Amino acid sequence: MFKKILIANRGVIAARIVRTCREMGIATVALFSESDRGSLHVRMANECVQINSASDLFDIEYILDIARQKGVDAIHPGIGFLAEEAEFIRACEKAGINFIGPSSAVVEPLRNKIQAQEAARAAGFPTPEHSPISFGSQDFAAVEAAAETIGYPLIIKSCSGGRGRGVRLTFKPSHLKEAVRQAQAIGQAVYGRQEIYLEKAILPAYQVGVQILADRHGNIIHLGEREGSVLASGMKIVEEAPARCLDPQKRQELLQTALEIARLFKYEGLGTVEFIVDTNGRFYFSEIKARIQVEHSLTEMITRLDLVREQILISAGEPLPFKQDDVWLGGWAMMARIRANDPWRNNMPSPGVLDRVRLPGGPEVRVDTYVYSGCEVPPNYDPLLGNLIVWAKKRELALRKLQRSLEDFTILGTATNLPLLQMIAAHPAFVGGTYSTDLEVYIGDIETKPYPDEHLRDLAAAAAMLYLRRHQLFSPQTASRFSGGWHSSSRQLPK
Repeated sequence: MFKKILIANRGVIAARIVRTCREMGIATVALFSESDRGSLHVRMANECVQINSASDLFDIEYILDIARQKGVDAIHPGIGFLAEEAEFIRACEKAGINFIGPSSAVVEPLRNKIQAQEAARAAGFPTPEHSPISFGSQDFAAVEAAAETIGYPLIIKSCSGGRGRGVRLTFKPSHLKEAVRQAQAIGQAVYGRQEIYLEKAILPAYQVGVQILADRHGNIIHLGEREGSVLASGMKIVEEAPARCLDPQKRQELLQTALEIARLFKYEGLGTVEFIVDTNGRFYFSEIKARIQVEHSLTEMITRLDLVREQILISAGEPLPFKQDDVWLGGWAMMARIRANDPWRNNMPSPGVLDRVRLPGGPEVRVDTYVYSGCEVPPNYDPLLGNLIVWAKKRELALRKLQRSLEDFTILGTATNLPLLQMIAAHPAFVGGTYSTDLEVYIGDIETKPYPDEHLRDLAAAAAMLYLRRHQLFSPQTASRFSGGWHSSSRQLPK
């Protein structure tokens, strides 16, 4: 077993990894830039190394130099940055440092999403219609030609990222150029690459991912599925497990298909096979995420397994300690991503110092986060503050717990998306489980039920107190008429 692990990441996932390593008796080395100095993962790790800037987390040789200096056995890449870079994995393998994740031979063909979809389609698995090649910044004429061949609506996707920031949806040719420009700019800023490809949009649809575990001894199992069809600015914001868009028969078909696709690519380690499901229940293979995902905690809640622990054990060469029939899948879990975005300003990031943080609690309520009261949210990283995860035996109970926990969650000092999450959790389509990827919610677009009288009373009292705080002084003062005369003399003690 590993004795020391370098975590080549930051924020929520870094704090999550540190906790599991501490439970396993593994020492950790954290990386931080100046703006991340007060982050929770830095405080919890055994050792810390300051980097110059966020770009250092993409520097392969720089990360390996730190690993050698600290004498680590393994590197955990977390989410993003170098997590799915075959070049980095090969460098780790050449340096004799374990990479906690699939080998470079597994990751390399999966990183080329077009080739991965073509390989799956050749093996008989349905995939969305897509462009046969990728496009750079100077290839717009070729993009237009491919768009006409595929037809609208279209999804413009970064070759280096999944659905999220590197994705743009367009319904007509007049919007294509701007959508391509935005997708390439985000790809360059977030992933360091501008290449994009086109995919035929399936609308409405559901996004479903199947969590898999595969060891180096040929054993492979699934851990159920998750659904992330609620989007804000193209990114997943509320997710749940199991997927409520699948009936029992379709669920079994999709889970078995995920295992077959993983075997097709000789997958090893922890990963997610992602699908697009249409309203008729037909599902299409999208890609394999060869890393741990933000939403892994949903699977942990319905399986009672520590996925970071399983990921580390597989990378250490351990066989899976259980078979498919041993996996317990029970209850219903929901997750909301808490972000430092201002929903009233087009979800712009809102960095700053958090004056007060109060986390929700109660049975089966979990918060994965790196923040605390007084912590700084840096401007140069993704604004994810944490994930709120709840579990209950049934969906309606989990929904009520999610709604209550979002109301209990308090973050003061900078704007967050908590109001938006509260509105989503109360939306009739989400409450009824009838939503799809069409439910992209914006502040002010949702009609909510009238507030009860007691809520309006409390809001009026809060507004009155805020008015007083802004317009009156609270420092006590003695009236001038009481500072002299017989009032002053009457308080003197007799001599």
